[in-house]
Amino acid sequence: MRPSKRNKRCGDLFKERLAAIIDMNHSLVRLSGLMPWDEFDAEFGRHYRPLGRPAKPTRLMAGLHFLKHMYDLSDEETVERWVENPYWQSFCGFEFFQHQFPIDPSTMTRWRKRIGPEGMEKLLSATVGVAIESGTIKKSSLERVLVDTTVQPKAIAHPTDSRLYHKALQLLVRQAKRAGIILRRSHTRVAKKAALMAGRYAHAKQFKRMRRELKKLKTYLGRVYRDISRKIAGNEGLEHRFSRLLGLVERLLAQTPKDKNKIYSMHAPEVACIAKGKARTPYEFGAKVGIATTNREGLVLAARAFEGNPYDGHTLNDTISQAEKVCGTKAERVYVDRGYRGHDYEGDAKVMISGQKRGLTAQMKRELKRRSAIEATIGHMKTDGRLDRNFLNGKNGDAINALLAAAGHNLRLILNALIILLLWITNPIPKPVKSNICVLLRPRATSMA
Repeated sequence: MRPSKRNKRCGDLFKERLAAIIDMNHSLVRLSGLMPWDEFDAEFGRHYRPLGRPAKPTRLMAGLHFLKHMYDLSDEETVERWVENPYWQSFCGFEFFQHQFPIDPSTMTRWRKRIGPEGMEKLLSATVGVAIESGTIKKSSLERVLVDTTVQPKAIAHPTDSRLYHKALQLLVRQAKRAGIILRRSHTRVAKKAALMAGRYAHAKQFKRMRRELKKLKTYLGRVYRDISRKIAGNEGLEHRFSRLLGLVERLLAQTPKDKNKIYSMHAPEVACIAKGKARTPYEFGAKVGIATTNREGLVLAARAFEGNPYDGHTLNDTISQAEKVCGTKAERVYVDRGYRGHDYEGDAKVMISGQKRGLTAQMKRELKRRSAIEATIGHMKTDGRLDRNFLNGKNGDAINALLAAAGHNLRLILNALIILLLWITNPIPKPVKSNICVLLRPRATSMA
């Protein structure tokens, strides 16, 4: 059933009002007054059935996700801190101080799946509108865009052949036990020892012995794979139940070191190996994300997650399309680095590549010099936000986490702007008073004889 807009309870009569506890001029309170909460109710209401128990208020769920990505917290930490912080409760629309958890943390997971990446684009679009309304950016800034790509690492262990073979064997044996399939031999004990010895031999640089242990692991996995395949043949229910897992194991057994689209994780097969030329991390395992920001202020307009490892130039069209959809303004100038040569953009905006000399006005040259400012924005999204490690599952999880990380970065920029504005209003800078010291420090004019 659609969410209820009421947050009151029967015992609120004897509770303390939040307005009497908090400072109503606080930046988070002012930010909550700028957010389009009613638009979220109208937009996300179509995701609910007309019957059943009323869902949690949309403002509560959207507010918790905003707070989570503003302060780089997990679902559990967000709910725990919400109970302790009256400003967070006011931001989510409550009038009285609450002493109990508003939801179970798992509710946030289900809400993200229900809303999907399209709903998260609405949340990001709302932050852009609030930035314009609060004066954080000018509307003309939306026409000048910086675009770059980065890697959103997935929460997986570093992939090695021994770990993948051992993990696949454990999953097969566990699934067979749940389905009531009796295996000829599970190989779990000897496979554990082989995986342990493979890691030790690799550490000691005894690669011949390491490859021998890997061959054992692959043999054990192949035996269990074939045993299960024979015993479920002809049973449609079991074949459907084992189809995804057996398909992954078949790909794992067939892949070679030089293959493309390899499996690097059994629970996240969508992970890709991406090399970005960094000395500290030559290879990163996750999803490539296209980021678009304003040229002047660094407000994020798009965070588009891509499947696999496409060429940067082939991501430009989709990234700009998402940016124009989020902000509702057509881009006029797009500034990119040299990795976008041979791009696929077909829109009306003019794309300028770093190092370009011809056909640029003085203003374009100044804006092109700020192209590298997007690197700092991406760095803040990773260190201050949740772009550095994605814990959400699947391809939709990659897209949702990238969009929410962008929304959290925008809200941090807006909060900083509101804090500076409040300080300027309460403590205006006095005009300088002329004194003898000022006269003494003034540089003398030199005359040419």
